[in-house]
Amino acid sequence: MTKILLLSDTHGFTNDTMLKRASEVDHVWHAGDIGSLAVTDALKSVAPIRAVYGNIDGAEIRSEFPLYQDFVCGGVRVLMTHIGGYPNRYNSSFRQQILDRKPDVVVCGHSHILKVQRDHKLDHLHLNPGAIGLHGFHKVRTMLRFGIDQGQLVNMEVLEYKR
Repeated sequence: MTKILLLSDTHGFTNDTMLKRASEVDHVWHAGDIGSLAVTDALKSVAPIRAVYGNIDGAEIRSEFPLYQDFVCGGVRVLMTHIGGYPNRYNSSFRQQILDRKPDVVVCGHSHILKVQRDHKLDHLHLNPGAIGLHGFHKVRTMLRFGIDQGQLVNMEVLEYKR
């Protein structure tokens, strides 16, 4: 089984708790609004990372991370971006990416709202880990942790932290 930590919207924030959780998994996925390469450098020091840039991320971050990540992990095809929307409300360019690539899992950030939802129309699981950083309107900071076992997401947990 492959263990994943999914986070988003760090906005330059990192701490020992985040790094400890990252050290407990096989891969970290960051769905954008990184805020500083110091965040991804710290995460990379404890686990391999896949990330996309977000709307607050400048040229330095955009030169290291793409707008979309399209990859397979443990037999699961993943499509990740920062601003994509959510089921029945994907923006048109991201919806086309979903139609073209046919992922099993779609990951978005941006909203600061934790969401795990099945998209029956486009046939995938939609994940938004909420926001783990301090910047934004959210009252609780969140990340998702789960496993991938034989092509299935298993043991999904919401990790919650006070602001």
